[in-house]
Amino acid sequence: MEKDFTKQKEAFAELLDIMETLREKCPWDHKQTLESLRTLSVEEVYELGDAILKNDMQEVKKELGDLLMHIVFYALIGKEQEQFDMTDVLNEICAKLRYRHPHIYGEVKVEDENDVLRNWEQLKLKEKGRHNKVLEGVPDALPALVKAYRIQDKVRGVGFDWKQKEDVWQKVREELGELEVEVARKDQERMEEEFGDFMFAMINAARLYGINPEDALEKSNKKFIRRFSYVEKKAHETERNLSDMTLEEMDEYWNEAKAMEKA
Repeated sequence: MEKDFTKQKEAFAELLDIMETLREKCPWDHKQTLESLRTLSVEEVYELGDAILKNDMQEVKKELGDLLMHIVFYALIGKEQEQFDMTDVLNEICAKLRYRHPHIYGEVKVEDENDVLRNWEQLKLKEKGRHNKVLEGVPDALPALVKAYRIQDKVRGVGFDWKQKEDVWQKVREELGELEVEVARKDQERMEEEFGDFMFAMINAARLYGINPEDALEKSNKKFIRRFSYVEKKAHETERNLSDMTLEEMDEYWNEAKAMEKA
């Protein structure tokens, strides 16, 4: 079946045209640099993540548009600096995708997604500047939880992983025991170190069981906010301040909210 990308190409061309116009005529757009856009781009990625977790497809569509606009903006600045343009960006990602999918565009045979991921990481190591540095591609600016997951996933790609995923729980218990020892000693610096090791082990466990720890934690955040908001609502209905309520009273409302979710 013949593929027709005419409408997509026209829409993308329109975006390129609009961004060039804004860069030339809008004072705010004209002032932006790669550095000034960076923080805004990070914010857009988080907004997209929120929309995905909420399964709000209309918001996902809008946030994808915002993110795509940023990509075009970066390429436009690169063009002005005579470093690269949108064509270079697209050509490079197309070449990379073909190179890293030899099971599609080459003769390599794979059995499952694990083979694909292992090949992906091994091919990355062969690329310029990454011959012997498995973890070089992990950005320093990543949030620590996300970074831990990416570190573990990358070393897995070269075979550094648990043989049996169930074995990770022994490591989790070991790290928890070491944390408890330092808590008993009240050594703040050592407590922090051991807490970090415990979290790292838990993130490893999540990865092994197909759980994205960032998504899991964010869902727990939202669940806590939802339940605590119910406690606040009930307090407001009885014309009381939370600070005047006992923990037991707040727990009663908390358990009501919890029961309602399970009903």
